[in-house]
Amino acid sequence: MTEDVRNEIVTREQAGASQRQIARALQVSRGAVARVLAEVAGQRVGTPETPRRRPRKLDAYEQAIQELLGRYPEITARRAYEELRRQGYPGSYTRVRVHLQEVRPRAVQPPVMRFETAPGMQAQMDYSTYDIDFSAEGRRRVYLFSYLLGYSRRQYLRFVEAQDFTTTVREHLQAFTHLGGVAATCLYDNMKVVVTHYEDIEPIYNPRFLAFATHYGFRPFACRPRRPQTKGKVERPFAYVETNLLNGRTFHTLAHLNEVTTWWLAEVADVRIHQTTKKTPRELHALEQPHLIPLPACPYEFAPVLYRTVNVEGFIGYRQNLYSVPWRQIGRLLPVRVTDTEVIVYGPHLDEIARHTLVPATVTGHKSEQPAHRPTEDPQQRGAWLQDRFRELGPVAEGFRDGLLRTQPQGKHQAARVLSLLSTYARADFLAALERAVCYGAYSYAAVERILAVRARPKSVLEHLAEEERRHLQPLLQDNPIQPRPVSDYEPLLLKEPTPHDQACPNTRDPGDAGSI
Repeated sequence: MTEDVRNEIVTREQAGASQRQIARALQVSRGAVARVLAEVAGQRVGTPETPRRRPRKLDAYEQAIQELLGRYPEITARRAYEELRRQGYPGSYTRVRVHLQEVRPRAVQPPVMRFETAPGMQAQMDYSTYDIDFSAEGRRRVYLFSYLLGYSRRQYLRFVEAQDFTTTVREHLQAFTHLGGVAATCLYDNMKVVVTHYEDIEPIYNPRFLAFATHYGFRPFACRPRRPQTKGKVERPFAYVETNLLNGRTFHTLAHLNEVTTWWLAEVADVRIHQTTKKTPRELHALEQPHLIPLPACPYEFAPVLYRTVNVEGFIGYRQNLYSVPWRQIGRLLPVRVTDTEVIVYGPHLDEIARHTLVPATVTGHKSEQPAHRPTEDPQQRGAWLQDRFRELGPVAEGFRDGLLRTQPQGKHQAARVLSLLSTYARADFLAALERAVCYGAYSYAAVERILAVRARPKSVLEHLAEEERRHLQPLLQDNPIQPRPVSDYEPLLLKEPTPHDQACPNTRDPGDAGSI
């Protein structure tokens, strides 16, 4: 309550207004008005006056309440109310609940001991969620990644769009580079990126994150659930970020926010006098940096690799955006590697076939298309490609292709669409559908699609991958590199006399035994 409001309360009371009228006019509680007036009256006579309390129905049952608390210290307000009702208490349950809160002894919270660590021994990492109104992008939810060194209190901050594995590992790498090394231990909460589940009281760490941690030589440590004090060094600075970095500033985009954050870290956070250490984080970091684990020569590869099917238009999808690939790959399932800035597509033999700039996550429905990926205008080249693809599938597929080109005015276009069905259905089901279409003379994409919808089940990605592997290995298995030796090569062995070595080894079988062949 401000001093102006207190003065107004006293002025209105001296003018003859009641406490109810004063509370209603100033939009404060009657209790607040009574306390202010009692304090002023006490200051006038030298002793604070305690406002008189009206008698309550519950006062007659005070002894019964004390007896209940003495016998059952953990009794709930509901049970206490039921016992008092049995003794004739006519009042409300709310009054009993409020009274118990006032008179029940409160457990004293043990003080949280601040635990300081040696240089380079410990770091703490956490996320914080914010909804920010960007002037150019509108209101968006972003997450603040924070990695803080426990000794120097110097930290790395960056606002990101997600808290997934790729983002978490990427920001760790940026933090290691920014701070010039890695702390021996890092504290985490129980995020799924780090901890998959618990066995009794022991955390089971994410194997992928453990592989990353061992690459850089630090040990992750999962804190106890619902105990934020364990990571207080990284938890408390979020309030400082809210009051100093975010407060009183406007940001155009997420990129602009991170630019300001980088400036703020260097010019404000790193050079302030820390209340606990009484030194700046940058001063202490100069002492801590030699104790950090050096970065390895080879950085950890964290870019995810996904599999995407090339649609009938020659595009693969990622985050609701489309990226073109060479038109000859229509219908194939291809590996895609996604970095911070690029989408890289690889062919069936893991050769790079396309590279695109990654579209921002805020954009959807965008098509990134390269002219070289579009279908050729030369009908002979397009026909040759279709012939090769259908020839790979066998005589049934070739017969269907010939019928399709013979009967349909846009046969080549429909043939490409038919090939795209291979990404959804198993090869055997696809060929069976083509055979049935040939049997009934149904040479069209729609006919094959209807047959598959009725007679086949769409396959999973794992089934598609297994089929691709079998297809690549089949030529190697058919070209037998080791030919069977003729029986004549073994005939000298049948006529060979036993050697002294053979006689000295009773367990050696007789070469003349027919069972040895």
